[in-house]
Amino acid sequence: MKSMFFIVGAPKCGTTAMQEYLRQHPGIFMPSFKESHHFADDLLKPDDPFLSREKYLSFFAGAGEKEVVGEASVYYLFSKNAPLNIKSFRPDAKIIIMLRNPVDMLYSRYSQLVYNGDEDILDFEASLAAEEKRRNGEMIPAHIRIGKKLLHHEVVKFTEQVKRYFDTFGRNNVHVIIYDDLKRDIAGVYREMLRFLNVDTNFQPTFKIINPNKRVRSKALQRFLLAPSSTMRMIGKLFFPRSLREALLSRLRKLNTQYISRQPLSPELRNRLQDEFAPEVKSLSELLGRDLTHWNKVRRGDAPGDMES
Repeated sequence: MKSMFFIVGAPKCGTTAMQEYLRQHPGIFMPSFKESHHFADDLLKPDDPFLSREKYLSFFAGAGEKEVVGEASVYYLFSKNAPLNIKSFRPDAKIIIMLRNPVDMLYSRYSQLVYNGDEDILDFEASLAAEEKRRNGEMIPAHIRIGKKLLHHEVVKFTEQVKRYFDTFGRNNVHVIIYDDLKRDIAGVYREMLRFLNVDTNFQPTFKIINPNKRVRSKALQRFLLAPSSTMRMIGKLFFPRSLREALLSRLRKLNTQYISRQPLSPELRNRLQDEFAPEVKSLSELLGRDLTHWNKVRRGDAPGDMES
């Protein structure tokens, strides 16, 4: 039986880059598709197609002779159901958790939400202020797949989230990576992860920036690409084969994407959020046995540079 691992999050902590680096390893299979969130059934809508076990298993059809397979879904960490669901599916699973300063993570994630069309409030502070209404089901963008991801403060309750995985799988089967370490020594962090997965540690992939900060050129085109009308879908199916439709959509997404540095977070908002998250960072430090309280002392407007921003 193949061994299996899960990169469970958190978002914007290097997970996309790590998936790409692991996919290059000759002994590891990971599907090209990311974020099925199959086991996060408390976050998905009941009719979400990725809840299908048959569809989920189809992602691993190309594993061939590789003995280690894995997948990455960044809201498994946020999900309260995912740990036990994964445990039921694969009791011997290995878990990879990636964490980052919550202020930097949330601001980076907010930019991604806007780009994806999952956030229609175009000001980060206003998005933070809308959480209470969104907790009550208000102001949720129509086409968002996981509405609860807009509860920013809930998403960064790392201590309780990590503890769920420790309690479910045991600490020896959970590997925690801090984003700061990944930036400082990506090759060393990668080798440690390969050792955790019991695969050849001599292989080194091509390390490069994955998933940089971006924004759309045309919001109207982005809305169309994310949710084309039923009429357009019908016309597309009649006149274009699926492969051509997908290639065209991919080309339009690239043309509509602009890679640009994110505006610095205001010092006032950064300082306020750091103060808010200080108790959480302290608790996480105690859980991991590592002092991360320097995250609360970054008193400047712009976040550290990102490898996955």
